[in-house]
Amino acid sequence: MTATDARIDAPAEAAPAATAAPLRPGRAETDRLAARIDVAPGRETRAVTSPLTGEVIGEVPIGTAEDVAAAVAESRRVQKRWAQLPTKARAAVLLRYHDLVLDHQDELLDLIQAENGKARVWAFEEILDQAVTARYYARLAPRALKPTTRLTALPGLVTAKEHHVPKGVVGVISPWNYPLVLAVSDALAALVAGNGIVIKPDSQTPFTALRAFELLEEAGLPHGLVQIVTGPGTEVGQAIIASTDYLMFTGSTETGRTIGGQAGNRLVGFSAELGGKNAMVVTSDVDLDRAVEGATTGCFANTGQLCISIERIYVDQAIAKPFTDRFGARVAALKLGAEQEYGPEVGALASAAQLEKVQAHVDDAVAKGARVVAGGTARPELGPFFYEPTVLADVTPDMDVYREETFGPLVAIYPYASVDDAVEAVNDTEYGLNASVYCGDVKKGTRIAERLMAGTVNVNDGYSSGWASIDAPMGGMKQSGVGRRHGRDGLLKYTESQTVAVRSALAAKLQDPGDDGAGYAKRFTSILRLAKHLPR
Repeated sequence: MTATDARIDAPAEAAPAATAAPLRPGRAETDRLAARIDVAPGRETRAVTSPLTGEVIGEVPIGTAEDVAAAVAESRRVQKRWAQLPTKARAAVLLRYHDLVLDHQDELLDLIQAENGKARVWAFEEILDQAVTARYYARLAPRALKPTTRLTALPGLVTAKEHHVPKGVVGVISPWNYPLVLAVSDALAALVAGNGIVIKPDSQTPFTALRAFELLEEAGLPHGLVQIVTGPGTEVGQAIIASTDYLMFTGSTETGRTIGGQAGNRLVGFSAELGGKNAMVVTSDVDLDRAVEGATTGCFANTGQLCISIERIYVDQAIAKPFTDRFGARVAALKLGAEQEYGPEVGALASAAQLEKVQAHVDDAVAKGARVVAGGTARPELGPFFYEPTVLADVTPDMDVYREETFGPLVAIYPYASVDDAVEAVNDTEYGLNASVYCGDVKKGTRIAERLMAGTVNVNDGYSSGWASIDAPMGGMKQSGVGRRHGRDGLLKYTESQTVAVRSALAAKLQDPGDDGAGYAKRFTSILRLAKHLPR
């Protein structure tokens, strides 16, 4: 997932835009939340600016490496007690949090919109994710973390059990594009596994995470177990990487490579969801209306600032023109708006940098001969960072948008002659995060999906089915990531496997080689011959 690089938190620069109603929440609430950040008193502060209007909605302190050191020490102190609790007791906290998120969804939605700028309908996806993830790991953890008997070389004579021990303190570095999901969902699995957390939410979107972890404490999480430190990735992020026992990072591939090297040098584990240039394949037998609607959501949910959103659409040349015409018309009709209410389908981009990236890709493509099917224009009258959802055709390999991830409301359409050509084109990228196939024949669509080199592939959907398959691992192939979130993998990665083996007195006697070892060899030859015929 590429968001503004997690190492650098650049303040947005834009003049405020007029709004019909004051942004929610107010300064009193954001000041209260900022007071919960775990840094020493007197630190300099940084303004948090809303992408919806350009207004300052609050300020957060600029933390230091010393703040991170203190945060890790405090989290480690509390974690020792937390890890001693029965797994069911830790899971009960997540179930109570599940209810609190649903009860407080309106204020969380306000925070998400104010910080990130997304339309409320897509902010609600974050509420859905929190509830589903909390419930899933609360139910899975007692089973998955229970000590498990393992087969030994001497069944009945030696017993062995596999235990899952918490890593200790997990570092989380999260981006701005999903300020609730990517700050908290991964932390839920780490917490129920018995770990503490030190997190650096992106300085552009800290308040959602602060409120969510406050709700977790209300649900019963010990105070101090989660430590939140805001500040630049160059200092705060680096200190977290250097001092925690495991790292969860979501951000750019470039930064992921650096973090991977740093974690490897320390011999600690890390998991990373990184960049993507996700593709959709549309076959000739598809229901066009269904494909157009699915592509619209798959490309422009969250204003295209979604790690698994679609940026390339490969359409069978037999239907390329009608698909392009219908898709362009549907995209052109999307409603943009800055309201903190349900209604608008597309919100703002998150920053001036994101707006500039989208505009640069469109300008470069058009200058080199691409055709704008829909959109292609900034909308400053709506807010400082609004840009129309944009569809391009006639894109060629010499254009920046052909291979570079835009991470915004921009998609290109490419006709193909055969399914083999489409599969080759989809896989012709360094990335492999998400893909989609729209096909009238589900079996055929599934066969195509299995040929695409991506960590999740959705048939007759853009991204949500794969993401919502919470029991299945989710992550990237190739340069799109390391490790997985969701499923058992998403829980057990926050633990160390420990085997405790117990040898019986009889086994000790049988394993005594004697004076020359001949008796030992004879006994075990007989045991091995017998063991071959025993049930596993």
